[in-house]
Amino acid sequence: MKKTIIALFSALVVALPSFINAKSGFTMWQLPAMEDNIGNSYVFLTDKGKVVVMDGGRYQEDFYLRGFLAALGNEVEAWFVSHPHDDHMGALTKILENPKGLKIKKLYHSRFSESLIDCEKPYNDYARRFYAAVDSVEKLGQLQVENLTEPGFTGKIDGMNFKVLGVTNEEFRTNPYNNSSMIVRVWDKDKSIVFLGDAGAECGDKVLESEFRPDLDCDYLQVSHHGQAGCSEKFYKTVKFKACLWPTGTWVWTNDFGAGPGTGTLKTAETRRWMDEIGIKEHHVSCIEGLFMLK
Repeated sequence: MKKTIIALFSALVVALPSFINAKSGFTMWQLPAMEDNIGNSYVFLTDKGKVVVMDGGRYQEDFYLRGFLAALGNEVEAWFVSHPHDDHMGALTKILENPKGLKIKKLYHSRFSESLIDCEKPYNDYARRFYAAVDSVEKLGQLQVENLTEPGFTGKIDGMNFKVLGVTNEEFRTNPYNNSSMIVRVWDKDKSIVFLGDAGAECGDKVLESEFRPDLDCDYLQVSHHGQAGCSEKFYKTVKFKACLWPTGTWVWTNDFGAGPGTGTLKTAETRRWMDEIGIKEHHVSCIEGLFMLK
């Protein structure tokens, strides 16, 4: 495992000049988990060499993520957090608690209220640990925090554009954390990606029925909740996209809790069937493909 990681970072450093000189506005990597599990982690490198992160994955992934970011210069221009589930912000929490030389300039998130935090246990403890780490670093003046309370926020980092399509939904107390995933569109002149986080059916349909519906159409769509029990069939069959990003573990992809494929309680097969019915042929599944790079 360590040899694989070292080889990966070495290849990244050697290839770095070609990424920065690329004609596209950004290069993106979908990072696989170092153990076969779920986790949402995406890293971007802009055409002028700035680094951006989406979520970052589990607590256990911090060593891998730190190494990946160190190979890119050990400085992050912007970090987006979809929601405070530990498989999305765990690694970032540990990094904020002990940066070890990694500098993060700005954090974008949509903060949960105290009542929403308490809707899920034991995840409320993980969420509070994350917010405590954010508050501590912000108070020291070492991090600029943008708390987005309304959708529609747009920005540009070199050749990388982004727009926030969905924020915290305090009204949804069923599947509350997932249904408050921040939904983000990222694009340059050549490609577009929509990140759904763990968006549930209510969260996804809310954006689908909003003024931001046209922004959901994209080239690459990150399937919500690692491909199972996320957005609705209506959502996937209404939005126009060409390829899927699956940040998922083998046991989720095959719905295998130990008794064989298809014997678990997950709904991954349903999502996969919808993609077949839509006619999507391009799938980037982290537990199968490993590290996926999009230029």
